[in-house]
Amino acid sequence: MATTEEIRRRIEEADTARSAKRAAAAQQIGELAQRRAALAEQLADVERELGDVLAAARDVIDINELARFTDVPAADLMRWCDGRRTTRTKRKKPAGTRDAKTETSRGASSAIGRVSGSPATASPRVGVDASEQVAATV
Repeated sequence: MATTEEIRRRIEEADTARSAKRAAAAQQIGELAQRRAALAEQLADVERELGDVLAAARDVIDINELARFTDVPAADLMRWCDGRRTTRTKRKKPAGTRDAKTETSRGASSAIGRVSGSPATASPRVGVDASEQVAATV
């Protein structure tokens, strides 16, 4: 049977080897992720430039003609040309600003009560007694 000191040494050896493998894997993943991010940024720049050139050339050559001359699929050319318009992100609205979606999701019943006006001008509801009509419009 192993002594407590021998057990401790074995655990430290196993942990050291495992820690070294984990650190190496994490470093490699980090480096590859950085490389990928840089390449993705370069690709986005090239696609944006392709879209700009395609848009500028549209008055002298159409997409199908370009596809025929370049052997680049027309679908790719269209995607690059159309994709250049969607590169801008939407502005975030300042906090506290309401939009129509928020207002309608707050409950249609409260909006109906406000729109219908006073009880005197409100049209009678079928199947609802007068006291309920007054309470609904208040």
